[in-house]
Amino acid sequence: MKILIKNGRLIDPANKIDQVLDILVDNTKIVRLDKNITNGQATVIDATNKIVMPALVDMHVHLRQPGREDKETIFSGTQAAVHGGVGTVLAMPNTEPPIDSPEQIRLLKKIISQTANAKVLIAATITVGRQGKELTPIAQLKKEGAVAITDDGSSVDSAEILAKAMVKARQAKILIISHCEDKTLSQNGVMNLGAMSTRLGLRGIPNASEYKRVQRDIELAAKTKCRLHIAHVSCQESVEIIAKAKKKGIMVTAETAPHYFSLTEKALFDYDTNKKMNPPLRTDKDVAAIKDALSDGTIDAIASDHAPHTMPDKDIEFDHAEFGVIGLETELAVSITNLVETKHLSWLDLAKVMSLNPARILGIDRGNLSVGKSADLIVVDPVKTWQVRKEEFLSKSKNSCFLGMQLKGKVLYTILGGKIVYKVKDSEDISH
Repeated sequence: MKILIKNGRLIDPANKIDQVLDILVDNTKIVRLDKNITNGQATVIDATNKIVMPALVDMHVHLRQPGREDKETIFSGTQAAVHGGVGTVLAMPNTEPPIDSPEQIRLLKKIISQTANAKVLIAATITVGRQGKELTPIAQLKKEGAVAITDDGSSVDSAEILAKAMVKARQAKILIISHCEDKTLSQNGVMNLGAMSTRLGLRGIPNASEYKRVQRDIELAAKTKCRLHIAHVSCQESVEIIAKAKKKGIMVTAETAPHYFSLTEKALFDYDTNKKMNPPLRTDKDVAAIKDALSDGTIDAIASDHAPHTMPDKDIEFDHAEFGVIGLETELAVSITNLVETKHLSWLDLAKVMSLNPARILGIDRGNLSVGKSADLIVVDPVKTWQVRKEEFLSKSKNSCFLGMQLKGKVLYTILGGKIVYKVKDSEDISH
């Protein structure tokens, strides 16, 4: 199959391209970038006044399979992904049972091969059962296909065990992703600790529960010379610690999620459990620090931390509701609205933190529009405004913290391996 995308504004940070060009896709690959390409055999997409950029690489996604298929499946989660312009996802291993053995990876790979609508990479756990006590067979997990290890949802409390894991991860050349939370500090908190938690009568989670563990994990990575990635950074102090570590040459990268640069703890004023996540929404100063860290490169990537939950998990008292929000279908538009429109990031910067950098961190050759590479790209209407509505989600779960909001930027096409895997319903008029 040939696809010719005409007159789009191509955004490709890998090749430093930001200009109006045509792009020709033949079979699975990008074969030509130029002006005024013609090809009578190709399906033509008119991308005039549209953005054409690499499909997003989301390195933090909970697909819930196996074990909680009532919340999400590989099929539904990857449907949601391509709807949001995400071509590759890294599946977190906190499933039931957790992905902690070669056998579990083989099972997951089979489900992916049979049902996935997007490209799915696998993260395995650091410790058996995510219990923080016994290391998984890290080298075997890598050999079986895991691209990262993480006990996400939990931090590895024992510094000794994490240090041993880091040595083995370095030897196996596999990435460690750290969920930084000291539960002796976060305890039974349900929102950010401060005046707002006092006012709402809810138990608070201090910034220290995150940044003290960020500090510890970075120090361990420096000692063991292990590559470390910090997940879902939410507060100013964490940003400062990561910035200092990078200046020292420590091999650390970091991600944040869209809710941490677009919402604050004030959003909880109505006790909306769809805004309950871990780490929690923080303060205005934390939001400003996250935005600045994305602008200056301290934070390398934006990931959704897509965490689907059923209605019964969320439609209960705030204290008892599950942590987590979905994000695959809104992350691009939230980022356009809150970063590009506000001039915190350029389009090149946005493609870097949502496509190129995550691909590089994970060691995969994606996130670029190079000739000869797999045609994984999206066509985006940068000025289309739309309202976030439950009815339009393809995810099985609807627990979005952005419900009812007006966002800017709409994915019109998602193309993976040269195939159109998603096309917006009202875009027929731009294709012929």
